[in-house]
Amino acid sequence: SIKFFDMFAGGGFRSGLEAIGGFECVGYCEIDKYAKQAYEAIYDTGGELYFDDARKIVPEQLPDFDLLVGGFPDSPSQSQEQEKDLTIQEEAVFEIARIAAVKKPKYIFLENVPGMLNHDKGRTFETILNTLNTGSPKSIKLFGER
Repeated sequence: SIKFFDMFAGGGFRSGLEAIGGFECVGYCEIDKYAKQAYEAIYDTGGELYFDDARKIVPEQLPDFDLLVGGFPDSPSQSQEQEKDLTIQEEAVFEIARIAAVKKPKYIFLENVPGMLNHDKGRTFETILNTLNTGSPKSIKLFGER
């Protein structure tokens, strides 16, 4: 099976991976206590590592995995709030990159959220790509571009 680590675990990636089959979750990270409760009610998380804050993860202490998946906070429609959330999303990418630099997963799947590609005239997305360009992944594909 392909082992994966679920960052900012809303469950969307995991639902898809479990529906396909052949994937095994080794751990997850979710700061929102209600989202964590829902996640644990939906999925069998027994034996998986749990982290409440990505900044507390020590990558060297994680088991090996092939796939790192991550969602981001939803962006509300009001532009000021969306700007704030895009900053949070950039910070989330830095945590993902920090872990990926050590664990070197073969694949990274990240959620595309509204406004990310165009934020700050594309500079936010460029920063994200540069941050994740640690030798892995070798190519980047966008799905559901908005």
